[in-house]
Amino acid sequence: MAGTAGRGRGPTPTVGLEEEHFVVDPVSRAVVPAGPRLAARAAGVLGDLVSGEFTDLQVEVRTPPCATMRELSAQLARLRRELAACAEAEGLAVCPSATPVIGGGGVVPVGHHPRYLDGVELFRSLMDDFAVCALHVHVCLPDREVAALVGNHLRPWLPLLVEMSANSPFHAGRDTRYASWRSVLRLRFPSLGPPPWVESFDDYRRVAAAMAEVGGSSFADLPFWDTRPHPRLPTLEVRCMDVPAESADSVALAAVVRGLVVTSARLAERGDKGPQLRGELLRGSYWYATRDGWPGPGADALTGRVLPAPERARRLVEHIGPALEELGDLERVTAFVDRLAARGSGAHRQRAAHRAGGCRRSWTTSRPA
Repeated sequence: MAGTAGRGRGPTPTVGLEEEHFVVDPVSRAVVPAGPRLAARAAGVLGDLVSGEFTDLQVEVRTPPCATMRELSAQLARLRRELAACAEAEGLAVCPSATPVIGGGGVVPVGHHPRYLDGVELFRSLMDDFAVCALHVHVCLPDREVAALVGNHLRPWLPLLVEMSANSPFHAGRDTRYASWRSVLRLRFPSLGPPPWVESFDDYRRVAAAMAEVGGSSFADLPFWDTRPHPRLPTLEVRCMDVPAESADSVALAAVVRGLVVTSARLAERGDKGPQLRGELLRGSYWYATRDGWPGPGADALTGRVLPAPERARRLVEHIGPALEELGDLERVTAFVDRLAARGSGAHRQRAAHRAGGCRRSWTTSRPA
C-alpha cells in the first residue's frame, strides 16, 4: 500500500475495505450454506478479491487499496455487482445484513479453514450461532509504533461507529430489540470488542500474547480486537462495524475511519498517547450502542458526558474535519451524517421493511456512492 497517515499533508494514505455478505435463497430470503459454491464461481470473475468466510452461509469481498473514496466507491460497486450476478447464476442471492434476518438458527456450518476450526475448539458452544457479517476498513499506516497509539485514540469513538453502522436488529427471524445484534454476539467473547489502552507497540504485543496464553484468543499475532495493526501488511484495521445495506454507507464509513486514523496519527506523532478510558466504561458505551443505536445516548469521546448520537457525530466531524478537508472527504461524510439524521441506520430500515410486510427488491440494490 502506498501512502502514509503521517505528518503534515504528505502522500494520501490508501484505504481498502472488506465486506461480508450472507448467501440467501432468492425466494424465501433464508440463509443457505452455499458460500463456498458462490465464492468459487465469483473467483472466476474477481480472483482473490472474493473468498469464503467463517461459516458456509457467507462470502467476503475485498477492495484493493484505493487513494480516493471515488475509486473505493467504484471498486466496491463492481464487487457487489459481480457478486450479485454470480449469485443469480447459481440460483442464489446475497444479503448485506450483519445477522441472518431469516434462518440461521441452531448450530451454523463452519468453514474448513484451520483458523476457523481453532476458534471452535477454543470457544466451543459460544460459536454455535456465530454467523455475523462485518465491514472492516484498512488504512495504510506503516509505523506500527504509531499504529498502536492510534488504537488508543480510536477507542472512545468505536461505540459511535457501531451506532452509525448498526444493521442487525433481527436474528433468525426474531426482532432482538437491539440495533446491532452482531455486536452483542461479539461482546460475549473475551478477545472481541475494544482494544486495550497500551503504552507502545511492544506493550500491545505483550497484552496480545498474554490473552492467547490464558486462552482468551487463538493467535497472539492476530487478536480480534476492534482495532489492530496487521501482522504482515502496513495497515491499521478497524473491525467494529456492521456491514451496511448500501455501498454508499460503507464508503462513507471508510472515509470516517481514514479521517480518524490520520487525525490520531498526527496526535500520536506529537507524543499524545490518547485518553486512558476505563475499559468498563468503554464496554458500557458499547452496550448502549448495540442496544439503542442511532440516535441513542452514549458517552462523548472528549468530555465523558452522555449525549445523543447525532451530537456526538457532529463532534466527531468537527474533530476530524481538517483531515477530511485535506483528503477531499468532508462533503461525503457530512452527507452520510445527514442521511442518518433523515432516515436512521440500517436497523431502522430493516424494521421499516418488516412492518411493511417484507422487502421484495434485491438485497444487493445500493445507493450510488
